[in-house]
Amino acid sequence: MPRPFCCRRIAGAPPCVVFKPAGVPLSALEEICLTLDELESLRLADMEGLYHEAAAQRMNVSRQTFGRIIESARRKTAKALVEGKAIRIEGGEVVMANMRKFQCSECQHVWELPHGTGRPAECPACQSKNIHRAEEDRGYARAGRGCRRGRY
Repeated sequence: MPRPFCCRRIAGAPPCVVFKPAGVPLSALEEICLTLDELESLRLADMEGLYHEAAAQRMNVSRQTFGRIIESARRKTAKALVEGKAIRIEGGEVVMANMRKFQCSECQHVWELPHGTGRPAECPACQSKNIHRAEEDRGYARAGRGCRRGRY
């Protein structure tokens, strides 16, 4: 009997859903579908440089499953690049990870990171070390949730 399917956790939705070769209309191109979990595996392994074990934990899957996901994602991406096809990002059984907001005290830049990634060392915009959780993301800023601590 196969193991039950686990919903894969992703950090967030992609900023755009189609990539295509320049100068060719999308209607004239074949498309390759990259699922949201495949895109997340590329982000974790190739962009963030995580080992498969750590990336699998972030996605809430086994290391073997992560290996299959990343292999499929790399194969599809390579095929699209080599054969000049469009990449459409959609589908997959995924759940969005809870996000935390941080704000830089120097430049006021606000950014989000998924829970479980640790506290950032510096602001991505100005590299200042003077960062804190964004006001709306702090526990006391959420009215009516849990016990009250800090400011009222």
